[in-house]
Amino acid sequence: TLDPDLARRMEPRAPRPEKRLAAIRALTAAGVPAMVLVAPLIPGLNDHEIETVLTRAREAGASEAGGVLLRLPHELADLMRDWFSEHFPDRARRTFSLLAQSRGGKVYDAAYGRRFTGTGPYADLLDQRMRVAMSRLGYPPERVRLRTDLFRVPVRVGGQYSLF
Repeated sequence: TLDPDLARRMEPRAPRPEKRLAAIRALTAAGVPAMVLVAPLIPGLNDHEIETVLTRAREAGASEAGGVLLRLPHELADLMRDWFSEHFPDRARRTFSLLAQSRGGKVYDAAYGRRFTGTGPYADLLDQRMRVAMSRLGYPPERVRLRTDLFRVPVRVGGQYSLF
């Protein structure tokens, strides 16, 4: 999210949205590629920000992007319901309904290939919005493959590996 109030409620100890964008700017200015992950996409809470987040991140220098639909494995569903009750009681029902619609009637589906994106009309809409915005902004459609041939096992110095 780029909304500082929502960000504070969701991740009270994490850097503010503008600080995250500043980090992308600093990294890319130093030649370090940066990726933005629009996550978690929370139905009815921050899903309206997809295009804005992608745009601002691209302007800051992000070269790749991706998105993840809210995942609620194990006891996280109950924790999230409590969080919604405290912060957004008027939105909880809609959020959990859209999650269930995207996960075959459950709020979480652990199946490989579906757990990050979901299925069905709402999940397809999020995916389409991500793809269209990414294309319009010039993000590559596929992740850039990292060169692993340059990896060298670090030299062990004393009890730990050397960084340089």
